[in-house]
Amino acid sequence: METLYRSRCINHEGREAVARCPECGHFFCRECITEHDGMVICAVCLQHRSSNRDESEPQHRMAHALERFALGLKFICGLFVFWLVLYAIGQVLISIPEDFHSGKIWSEF
Repeated sequence: METLYRSRCINHEGREAVARCPECGHFFCRECITEHDGMVICAVCLQHRSSNRDESEPQHRMAHALERFALGLKFICGLFVFWLVLYAIGQVLISIPEDFHSGKIWSEF
């Protein structure tokens, strides 16, 4: 088995290989490899994956819809927490005695 540090790019023989595609097993230089879904993959394998993706499109749409729903739910929860904080501040302000607001407490000092 050939190691990475001695390998050359399959497309550019004069360049050192920096990664090996997990799909096809060939070595590639920086220009020939890309990162997709957290892994490095060559352009040919990426194109092959995208053509196979059409078969799993309903699952992809469902996952995307669930992500958007979760984002909306987080936004609504954030608004609710913000409202609770403002409500608590209002309750604290209401509980302050009227003498404090009228300035009677400060005039005694």
